[in-house]
Amino acid sequence: MSDPTTDTPQPTREELLDRLRGEAVFDVIVIGGGATGLGIAVDAAARGFATALFEAEDFAKGTSSRATKLVHGGVRYLAQGNVSLVREALRERSLLLANAAHLAQPLPFVVPAYGLRGRLWDTPFYRAGLGVYDLLAGASRLGPTRCLGRSELLAASPQIRTSGLVGGVQYWDGQFDDARLAVALARTAIRAGGCVLNYCRVVDLMHDAGSSSRRIEGVVVEDRETGQVIPVRGRCVINATGVWVDAIRRLDDPAAADMVAPSQGVHVVVDREFFPSAQALLVPKTADGRVLFAVPWLGKVILGTTDTPRHDLPLEPRPFAEEIDFILEEASHYLARPPQPGDIRSAWAGLRPLVKPAASGGSDTKRISREHLILTSADGVVTITGGKWTTYRAMAEDVLAACFTRGLLPARPAGVTRSLRLVGAPPPGTPQEPLAAPPGLHLYGSEAAAVAALPGAERELLPGLTEAMVRFAVRHEYARTVEDILARRSRWLFLDARAAAASAEPVAQIVHDEIGDAFRVADHAADFARLAGRYTAPAINSDTRM
Repeated sequence: MSDPTTDTPQPTREELLDRLRGEAVFDVIVIGGGATGLGIAVDAAARGFATALFEAEDFAKGTSSRATKLVHGGVRYLAQGNVSLVREALRERSLLLANAAHLAQPLPFVVPAYGLRGRLWDTPFYRAGLGVYDLLAGASRLGPTRCLGRSELLAASPQIRTSGLVGGVQYWDGQFDDARLAVALARTAIRAGGCVLNYCRVVDLMHDAGSSSRRIEGVVVEDRETGQVIPVRGRCVINATGVWVDAIRRLDDPAAADMVAPSQGVHVVVDREFFPSAQALLVPKTADGRVLFAVPWLGKVILGTTDTPRHDLPLEPRPFAEEIDFILEEASHYLARPPQPGDIRSAWAGLRPLVKPAASGGSDTKRISREHLILTSADGVVTITGGKWTTYRAMAEDVLAACFTRGLLPARPAGVTRSLRLVGAPPPGTPQEPLAAPPGLHLYGSEAAAVAALPGAERELLPGLTEAMVRFAVRHEYARTVEDILARRSRWLFLDARAAAASAEPVAQIVHDEIGDAFRVADHAADFARLAGRYTAPAINSDTRM
């Protein structure tokens, strides 16, 4: 098979729409442009299936751009005894780090142990558990787990609270840029022959009217930029819309019961001065039994996360005030200089699609399965939900295997994506700037020179974001709005919401230059400024719990 990451011409959005109008029947239609759907599109296209994917918003607009930015095997799942899930995730971690080295890299973590309240046993306890983690990783482990004395831990993690500190444990996992990885997946699927489109909403499902079985035979898509409605026929329709899968399922069967119990995870971002370390901090058990991370990422520090049941499904969920308070309170127990609400540069919430038990009598989302679930309706609609970013590739293989089993597609060998480098991936062994560093050209991998060659390479709009990067986002990364660029092609909305808002108008002007007069600069800049206001501490702390 040819390598889709080579410098073959990349179709424009209009060319993809033209193909959509002209294609007789696709083999695979995927609904949803998050991690799961994009992974399926890459795998299906790489196996030679005629593949289409439709995302109603931008790629990774929902949950998939709001992760903790960790590629991990799941230490907490090991504590729960879910060895098979951890083993699979560790294998997939290794493959992802190899296939997208510019966007996913190893990261050391420290687990501090304090002698207060009789916790002197923490270090050997954590060392034993993380030793099992290393054993499960086998040859794919990223570095050795080792005990750290008090002075070693302080050297590795400046600004950690020293009172009662006796030492800790260091282990290895990975981190990544989730939204940029999603864009890389979309472009990889397109270069493999897929027809992948953002801002195309599936508004209905098409069934075979002449059959008593009502077998699915396609979808009806609305191009949100033009309002054009396009019927698209397909042999296999896959619902990969994350927390929103039940809405698509009800297009197929209005009586379908919910299969998702959403959980909200919240993160706050502060300056590196609060935790100026190249290593991440893991607190394995907070006051309410959750995990707390402090992760260096793109020049800032991410603190999180929460795990709160939520019963509505907003596209832009807002953190609850008590979740922000919880994160800051827990961080104060471990950071020498605890951040205050006014120190928050950005805060966001993401909805996790947790698999709902068949008979759920409670709402404790910490006990609901993180594993994925695949269902096929009587009409042939395949639905997948659950899972996590790290295992997106394995989930895609499982979905296609389910399609083969049900006779929706002819079986073709799996494993084609195990060594498939994503668009932008540098050659193996190429030294990479760490993702803990501020944003810059290093995030473009092998495409950095192409970005630097575009007009405006010397004009910086925000630290690490140039005019040339904005042009590249529109020309090659299918960005259509200011938000696409400042939230997902660059990550400034998630790093510093006020700084992002201040750059909205110049970014909008560049997008206008690329797209044309249909793009209204003032409207798009104002829309983004309103959105950015929802990521700032005053707006967050005035919110109330649903």
